[in-house]
Amino acid sequence: ASVLLIKSGTPLLLDGQRGRLHVDADSHTLQRAAEERDNREQRLKAAAEQRHQAAHTTDGHAVEVFANIGESAGVAAAVENGAEGIGLLRTELIFMAHPQAPDEATQEAEYRRVLDGLAGRPLVVRTLDVGGDKPLPYWPIAKEENPFLGVRGIRLTLQRPLIMEAQLRALLRSADNRPLRIMFPMVGSVEEWRQARDMTERLRREIPVADLQLGIMIEVPSAALLAPVLAKEVDFFSIGTNDLTQYTLAIDRGHPTLSAQADGLHPAVLQLIDITVRAAHAHGKWVGVCGELAADPLAVPVLVGLGVDELSVSGRSIAEVKARIRELRLAQAQTLAQQALAVGSANEVRALVEAM
Repeated sequence: ASVLLIKSGTPLLLDGQRGRLHVDADSHTLQRAAEERDNREQRLKAAAEQRHQAAHTTDGHAVEVFANIGESAGVAAAVENGAEGIGLLRTELIFMAHPQAPDEATQEAEYRRVLDGLAGRPLVVRTLDVGGDKPLPYWPIAKEENPFLGVRGIRLTLQRPLIMEAQLRALLRSADNRPLRIMFPMVGSVEEWRQARDMTERLRREIPVADLQLGIMIEVPSAALLAPVLAKEVDFFSIGTNDLTQYTLAIDRGHPTLSAQADGLHPAVLQLIDITVRAAHAHGKWVGVCGELAADPLAVPVLVGLGVDELSVSGRSIAEVKARIRELRLAQAQTLAQQALAVGSANEVRALVEAM
């Protein structure tokens, strides 16, 4: 409310990287901000020139950097920006673009366009993730007291098996022996994963696919805590830090006054990521992060240090994330990650990273 009381004409300095607003900043603060802005522009320009090169730490540890997209139209830009694959195809946007559920042929054509555009790079697809804050007008859901804790993601599609089977058939038909990875959202129990896996494997017998992996998104704390069990059965995990953060901290990430506290670098969230990665690696499985945390320059060293194998970000962030990885030494990042797990707040974690 105090922002509204600022006198008209007062100069404001907005620091988008740190989320801070300086009112009538002094000349020293303004100069420092201008230098930071110019340095960042130079770093981004240098990163863009190397965007098609792989991301290795200074001691040779590779981390894949993929792109998040919502439709086939975004794949060309993702590849041009340096994406090594698509780490999250949000298939709900295909459903939202139609007045009724798109049929198998429509879906298959869309998925095929994405795979064609990737030219052999892997595609990680999230099955339909609606409900909660993303309703579909042609699938009315009874009003819920708290839709974020209600029928959404895998809970909804398992209640509508014909819709889920149609999507899975379209995905399998589009593959043509190209690398296809299917992941199920909002899985909170082993039973949900097994139902989705069994449905897919049954359809796969009808529509063989040579290069297929099945995994789940880690968005619900129970899934992270069950990772040692699930890792025996899944092919991979992809951590959706946006939802994992809000469910772990019990803060709605869209809340007008609390959302700033829903920070994915909170040690409680990092503990769940650590459990997930250690469980996956114990069984030879890989782990990606596809939430907003993957593109946070302060989070990248921590995620690399925790052992995350793949980061999936928006196209415009790919070059910067790759450049950030190239600055790191794995052993140093691992030490940082262990320190981050031992503190009590996200602010303390960010301070540790800034002091590297």
